[in-house]
Amino acid sequence: MVWHAPASLNIADYFLFDRVTEGNGDRIAIRSDQGSLTYRQVAALATGLRMRLRDEGIQPEDRVLIALPDGPEFAATMFGILAAGGLAVMINPELRPEHLAAILDATGAPVAVVAPAYRPVLEEAIALGQARPRLLELAEGGIAAATMAPRSYPTASDAPAIWLFSGGTTGVPKIVVQSHRSFANTTELYAKATLGYGPEDITISVPRLYFGYATGSNLFFPFAVGASTVLFPDRPTPEVMVDQIKRHRPTILITAPSAINAMASDPNVASADLASLRFVTSAGEPLPETIYQRWIDRFGVELLDGLGTAEMWHIFVTNRPGDVRAGTVGRAVDGFDVRARDETGVDVAPDEVGRMWVRGDSLGLGYWNLPDENREAFREGWFVSSDLISVDADGYVTHRGRADDAIKVKGKWFRSQELESCLLEHPAVKECAVVALEDDDGLLKPVAFVVAAQPVEESELRQHVLERLEPYKHPRRVIFVESMPLTHLGKVDRGRLRREA
Repeated sequence: MVWHAPASLNIADYFLFDRVTEGNGDRIAIRSDQGSLTYRQVAALATGLRMRLRDEGIQPEDRVLIALPDGPEFAATMFGILAAGGLAVMINPELRPEHLAAILDATGAPVAVVAPAYRPVLEEAIALGQARPRLLELAEGGIAAATMAPRSYPTASDAPAIWLFSGGTTGVPKIVVQSHRSFANTTELYAKATLGYGPEDITISVPRLYFGYATGSNLFFPFAVGASTVLFPDRPTPEVMVDQIKRHRPTILITAPSAINAMASDPNVASADLASLRFVTSAGEPLPETIYQRWIDRFGVELLDGLGTAEMWHIFVTNRPGDVRAGTVGRAVDGFDVRARDETGVDVAPDEVGRMWVRGDSLGLGYWNLPDENREAFREGWFVSSDLISVDADGYVTHRGRADDAIKVKGKWFRSQELESCLLEHPAVKECAVVALEDDDGLLKPVAFVVAAQPVEESELRQHVLERLEPYKHPRRVIFVESMPLTHLGKVDRGRLRREA
């Protein structure tokens, strides 16, 4: 299947304003604890924000930062920026000021739309860096609705629309420039054709909207079919998620492995009623089969693991409703070509491990201001990832870690995820992450960082692994931590673990 984008495309129309013009303006678009908003109301708010940006001097192709909690204001701001022809840049406003300063400097955006609660940390970040964006404060309900404009600013389908930050687990994130076409293409091929999003669906998400995975699954995808999304600003703990599901009865839950594990392991939500859910999606990081089975045993709701990257915007390999092969991330979405290749770019045999190459019409325009990285990662229509995968004879893809996370011990390679999955089988292990660290002889050895659910000795965990895996895979050290350090997208920051060990 291939979807052909029109020459002119602005995704503010594709996702929002077209719902009004096609006669679906009175359908519920956003559900929250404060009430609901229709597509017509969201369109009016987005138009009001577009006019406010015009008054601020924002021109087409100007970058505008979004530092807002999940809620109607976030949605209206996103579509208002796009309707004005601007480029939206979503940031995690809960990062430390020094991290935000680096992001602000990298984007060079002239304006940031911020919630009052985030203004102090943005001001501190500005003071630490070189960028000086104007802060446009936007309190809840702070957008004045306006009569919807006939059409959004006319943009070519391959024109830049949104800047995304790469989701790597180490270092400063790269900026991926994505086009209007990418967002519509993945919506057509993945959300509509593969998962079957429909107008009666109600979506809810653990990842916040600044994460491209959630931007798609919990805002763009439901809006594209006239469905509705549940938005709330609270921290998505298991108790909060169960309460929101009870109130709004969503049909699709968007989440990630750490949150899946938290819900499936939390005795306070053991009897949660998830019967409204058609399926749950997982992405953002590898889903250990142990956690998958824990979820199925506890709740029985179909769990669809998938794989995506910022460079391709969203998910392009996925398990499907009624077609789940546990331990894999499923098959390539129609319209995408996914290969496992060796270092010379030649396809490896079925079930052998290679670097992931992927192509399709959601390919990003490149990294911002990183020519050397662009030459390495974007090659003649392919994105060449650091992810390691294998593809079996039936086309099912297994994620084998990342080239920079694979561990070689005594001449043998293994995935850190294999050891993590084994450790998670122990009842005392709540969370864990494995990295390679040098020993006293300068050799790389696996070291496990563990958040314990109950008191446990390091020797017990090492013995647990030795009884289940080949000896060379056992952790040479177990370091207990109160919590895992996270990247800007909420993934485990393995680089920081290495530095602080």
